[in-house]
Amino acid sequence: MDNNGFFLKLFAKQPPAVPIRTKSAILGGGTLPVDDLKLSSEVWRVKRIVVTVTVISSFVKHIFPPFVILSTILISCDFHMQDISGEEEISDWGLQVFGNQKTPPPVDFPQLGSCKLLQSFLNNEVNSLVELTAENGETFLEGLLINGWLSKLVITRGHVEKSIATWTFNLILYSSKEELRASACDFWCAILSSKDKVDALPTKIDWFPSYSELNRSLSIYGFSANFSTTAESLHTRLVIFNSGYREPQNLIGWIKFTAACCQARSKKSIFMTKEAEELVEVVTSLFLDRRFLALSVLLSECMQSVINYFTDQEWKTSCQKIAKSLACRVPRDLNCLRTVDCIAGVDNRTKQLRSAVAYQILLVCFNNEATREEEILNLLINIKVKDKNCDLFRMYIYLVLTENWLLSYPNLEEKPVIKEMWGVFLRSCSCQISSTDMRPYASKVRNKASYLLLGTTSK
Repeated sequence: MDNNGFFLKLFAKQPPAVPIRTKSAILGGGTLPVDDLKLSSEVWRVKRIVVTVTVISSFVKHIFPPFVILSTILISCDFHMQDISGEEEISDWGLQVFGNQKTPPPVDFPQLGSCKLLQSFLNNEVNSLVELTAENGETFLEGLLINGWLSKLVITRGHVEKSIATWTFNLILYSSKEELRASACDFWCAILSSKDKVDALPTKIDWFPSYSELNRSLSIYGFSANFSTTAESLHTRLVIFNSGYREPQNLIGWIKFTAACCQARSKKSIFMTKEAEELVEVVTSLFLDRRFLALSVLLSECMQSVINYFTDQEWKTSCQKIAKSLACRVPRDLNCLRTVDCIAGVDNRTKQLRSAVAYQILLVCFNNEATREEEILNLLINIKVKDKNCDLFRMYIYLVLTENWLLSYPNLEEKPVIKEMWGVFLRSCSCQISSTDMRPYASKVRNKASYLLLGTTSK
């Protein structure tokens, strides 16, 4: 059996083969009680999760990047815990944003042999001791890069040549060696974050990567703007390992480099406004792929950096453009709630974007029947949740979207009509769904509405 087959077999659902040994003297009969059987089965499943995680961690740690291993374990544990609890959700969130990867460009740069930095070493009298040549110059520069000396040298000289900039940038995006791509990323972050000057980069950089280079790398990684839902079953989530799919190993460097470029906006404007808007959408889409759960903190930092890249004047229009674009692209299921949830933060811009995205998704959910805020709330209030044919899963989505729209809404206190209609909607969901209603998502809608209603009445 090959490695991939073994990996998938570990996750296959097998009926528990728990040997039942009876003790008539203790139980007074020949079989275990039903409750004991269930408990024994659940204990067996919990133990299997622990064993599975342990085996997989040791088996694949030399095959897949660490964040891929962690994300896979999280998905597996989520699957098994849902199986133990016995609760069946109607759907789950998760999109596949990367497909088959293309062949990356070569990362060797013959031009490095003629760069002035290397020539300064070649022409130094100390070179007679180390015997450095133009042919092994790239290896020498790699050593400086890994040890952190290259960034110190260029900052001291105050100059990054085009060959050095291009070489390190391509190492970040395309190198198969983790140490090299991580060191190259640290190199660029050190240069872009230098604070010797307030309004300008203290180091002269002959070449800056453009958005087209970053976008091209995403294309090589297999990124697709046309999302496809993949959150159906554990087998569906893990079939990627059996089909030759690999997460782009350079993605961490891509995220860190993008964040560093955005943070340097006060010194160097690298992206156009439209390009920054697209970056927000790209980062959001990465949140929707469960295979990158382990990168959530890194993605959140990148999201915050891109949002803060805009000037105040640009943000007024860009916020609405981003919200409308995301609303049209994200499926109208739990993925849209995940989209809103990933826009996390307490600053005004983040709250404004979260509110705008939730509102635009609501408009799309109602096929743009409403054009004003009051009309949206009126449509929600008129939904008869008592009706047995009412889709409470859809109602739950509406409820959470409206919560994020209004609770992040600027100056809600100044719009008493909106606030009053919000309370009517919550009372409808809270009071018209009884505690004995066994429809899927009935308890979630009722409990969520009751909790939110308590918050609105206490203010």
